[in-house]
Amino acid sequence: MAVKGHNKLLGARGENRAARYLRREGYKILERGYKSPFGEVDIIARKADAVAFVEVKTRLTDGYGAPNEAVDARRRARYIKAAEYYFGGRVIDVTVRFDIIEIFRGEINHIENAFGA
Repeated sequence: MAVKGHNKLLGARGENRAARYLRREGYKILERGYKSPFGEVDIIARKADAVAFVEVKTRLTDGYGAPNEAVDARRRARYIKAAEYYFGGRVIDVTVRFDIIEIFRGEINHIENAFGA
């Protein structure tokens, strides 16, 4: 059980760091931990005319592969459905993007438009 608690804490720290990074880069954080019927979105942020649905992956080692490799087709599909739910079928005048922020060994790598709808 200690590992699960450690992973949750590591993930929360990673999400906090990712949110600070996005703010520094000029994004406005719209939501954190957004819950939809399709799962949770770590961060929803807006910059200019783009709204990014951001999956944050934090790793200390590469024992399980690169952080972005954990975002598989199933998780991508859930993020796309969560975005559709978030906008509630409204006509929107923004570009919707799906980003991954990986934090690996303390370094941040922001992968914009990591997957499309």
